[in-house]
Formats: sequence, C-alpha cells, structure tokens
Amino acid sequence: MVAVAAMFVVPIVGFIAMAFRDQNNVAAGSDGFLGLGGLSWDNVVYSWDQITRFGPAGGGLFQRWILNSLQLAVVGGILALVAALPAGYALARLRFRWRKIWLFATLLAMVMPNTVLVIPLFLEVNAIGAVGQLWPVAVIMGFFPFGVYLSYIHFMTTMPPELVEAARIDGLGELAIFFRIGLPISKQAIALVAFFSFELIGASPLFNATVAAGLDVKLYMPQLALATVISMVPLLIVFLGAQRFLVRGQTVGAVKG
Repeated sequence: MVAVAAMFVVPIVGFIAMAFRDQNNVAAGSDGFLGLGGLSWDNVVYSWDQITRFGPAGGGLFQRWILNSLQLAVVGGILALVAALPAGYALARLRFRWRKIWLFATLLAMVMPNTVLVIPLFLEVNAIGAVGQLWPVAVIMGFFPFGVYLSYIHFMTTMPPELVEAARIDGLGELAIFFRIGLPISKQAIALVAFFSFELIGASPLFNATVAAGLDVKLYMPQLALATVISMVPLLIVFLGAQRFLVRGQTVGAVKG
C-alpha cells in the first residue's frame, strides 16, 4: 500500500515543487531528488507576480477567471442540489406515470457526451441574448443527471418504503415527507452530490479560459504550476469538508441490517 501510495504522491509532490522553482532550473533539467532541486519562496513570489499581471491592461485576468469559476461552481452546485435531491426522491419513492421513462432519460443524459449539447445550448443562450454572461452557464451546470441518479440510489437504499407509508398514514403530504423525513437522513447524499457537482464543474473544459479566450499564453511552467495549485485549493477544501460524509455515502446500501 505504501508503494502504491508513493506512485500517486511522488508526481504530485514534484508538480507542487515546480511552483517553487524558476524557469532556468527547469530548462536546465536540474531537478534534484524527486524534482525538489532549486526550491525557493522567492520563486513563488515571482511566479505570483507574473500570474497577477497576466492579461491585457496590466493583468487581473487570472483573478477574474478564479472568481468566475468559484461563482459558477458554487451556484451550479447549489442548483444541482436543489434539482437532484427532489428528483431522486421522486424517482425512488413516488409512483407516477412515465416514471421508468424519466429514469431512463436520466441514465441516457449521464452517458451523453457534452460535445453533443454544445450547439443546442449555444443556440438557446443566444436566443435569450445571454451570450457572454455567467448566469446561463451556472444554470446549465445545475443540470446534473449524475446527481439525480445518486439521489435516486440513496433514497432507494436508505429510506424504507414502510417509513414513507407510515408518514402518509399520519397525514403527511409528499413535500412534507421529503422535507421532514427525506432530507434529514440525506446528509451523505447531499455531500456526494455537492462534491461531485463541484468536482465535475471544476474539471470541465469550459473552465479552460485560456483556450476559450484564444490567448497566446506566455507563462512558463513554474507560473502554470502555481496557478494550477491555486485552482485546486477550493476543490481540496470541499473534499476535506465532505470527506466524512463521502466515506459513509460510498458504503450506503452495501449491507442491510
């Protein structure tokens, strides 16, 4: 296990160390042990100065990208939760017309390549005159069929039908059952949906603003490594905060008792 862990840790350590080196050492190939040669905090300060000045009119482009990405990830994640949890509950515990068709459509949307949707989505956004604005992207990111499927599996495996029937006999409506019974036992599902939606949004090619803007990047490897490490921090924070629920959520339904 230590050897396998080292296979994953060593490249990560080397990549982070890249942010503490300068371009001359990188070009000369003076890596040292595990790529830890020539490390200096002054290199980080220099790389950060180059990143903050990247872009037209004195820079600020990288900061704008990070802020836009955070806004889209947070808003898109919230919308994914608001949409996925009720939809998953409905597919798991309600009996309505065309339920299986909706479940099949959810599975179909999960495996559909994003490239297939590029032109239809652009035409829709263009039709409402919102090209170049952030909020349509957040709404699109809130469409998270994988989150719906996760919620469906959660409510199918952790919410006994007898509990739902007892609540109905007590006079609770479907909304009351969802909010008063379904949500309180869904901490693992909420953490899973929130984490995976945040992760997938952050990993989307849509956030490769360099390619999207058609810019000729003049940043070198140390600066790019530092920018990448900074962009990983929000996802790392979300993972650490949700880790306890993620571990529990991955074992939901594994055993019965």
